[in-house]
Amino acid sequence: MARLFGTDGVRGLANSELSPFLALKLGTTAAHVIIERKQNTRVLIGRDPRISGDILESAMIAGICSQGVDAVLAGVIPTPGVAYLTKTTDAAAGVVISASHNKVEDNGIKFFGPDGYKLDDAVEASIEDQMEQFDSFPRPLGGDVGNIYRRHELAWEYAEHVKRSANHHLGGLRVVMDCANGAASELAPLIFGDLGARVSSIFCSPNGTNINDNCGSLYPGKMIAEMRETGADIGLAFDGDADRVIMADENGRMVDGDHMMAICALHAARTSGLPTNSVIGTVMSNLGLEVALRDAGITLVRTAVGDRYVCDEMRRSGAVIGGEQSGHIILLPHTTTGDGMITSLRVISIMLETGKRLSELAAEMPEYPQLLVNVQVERRDGWELQTPIQSAIADAEDKLLGRGRLLVRASGTEKLIRVMAEGPDQDEIETLVNRIADAVKQCMGNAA
Repeated sequence: MARLFGTDGVRGLANSELSPFLALKLGTTAAHVIIERKQNTRVLIGRDPRISGDILESAMIAGICSQGVDAVLAGVIPTPGVAYLTKTTDAAAGVVISASHNKVEDNGIKFFGPDGYKLDDAVEASIEDQMEQFDSFPRPLGGDVGNIYRRHELAWEYAEHVKRSANHHLGGLRVVMDCANGAASELAPLIFGDLGARVSSIFCSPNGTNINDNCGSLYPGKMIAEMRETGADIGLAFDGDADRVIMADENGRMVDGDHMMAICALHAARTSGLPTNSVIGTVMSNLGLEVALRDAGITLVRTAVGDRYVCDEMRRSGAVIGGEQSGHIILLPHTTTGDGMITSLRVISIMLETGKRLSELAAEMPEYPQLLVNVQVERRDGWELQTPIQSAIADAEDKLLGRGRLLVRASGTEKLIRVMAEGPDQDEIETLVNRIADAVKQCMGNAA
């Protein structure tokens, strides 16, 4: 039986796969586990502005309070804000109701532990294992049920934390900011403005249904067009819950998470020092990142895709910089999960400290041609057993041997098989990737 929790909590089609009843069971069981573990009886809840967040939040609250645990509502707030506030408010756990960069029809529920890190696998497993017994848990009566506290002002405590992470006044830097009509729509323009930037903001008007709608980190084209029109120095495109960012330099050229990690790590190695002399990336990180770091005497350690795996390896090894090509960057000790605003401010600080434009900093990492194709499928399990897919993979691996990389994997959150290749010849990798993608469509069904 498939596990309910994926690499980033519980995801699904809102009001269907991820129903209010499932949210009620999750909230009840999570609160029951908290009581069992004798933690503080308070849970912090935040969400992004998508319309289904209201019904899922209400169900989660009902479940939590039914166990005598208080629910503290932070309102619409970036995911890293919940991670930060869970720790600073001494909550037993934090809950984020968000599907991050996904379309409005989707939603998700993920948990943070009292230390601000993603909830331990063992605790998630305990919640999942006990969920079917949720209706038999003892329930407090009368005045012993949990209270609900609406603390939307907590978002401003998180905003002050973000501002403290900036090493410099931004001194009139011209910034175009795309907030994906998401959780950062109110906070981000104000934070960067308070730090001295001249902000031109787009897609900062959430209405519940327009989150990630052809905007944000997956669709940075309009942010780049706005940069060219305004002559901005830098562009920032967050996703719906603002735990990731894609940047653009003064020429409108994209700067992804691999380049951001290179910029941060190379600067740290030259100045303050880089603990463990390593950076934690994933199997999707461009080969150019590995080369740039290696030339500076820094090791790139690759993990499976997912910020959970990156963060786990960072904590295990003592590394302080890690992340994903998607722009989900973890900078310890400032963040315990990805934070698009803090990442942006760190890169901007390096620009100001070095006197270099973003294009100059990004050029320190060579970028190998890379192609990623996402194939929509009817199911994402069993692809490894299909002979046509394996034959196409084996052929591509033979052709790229010693010259590039190939990666085929199922998405952890969507019905997708991802096919990625990189190497010295763009035409060659396009041919190889498309051949594998066609085999996947043939064997697994194309859900599009």
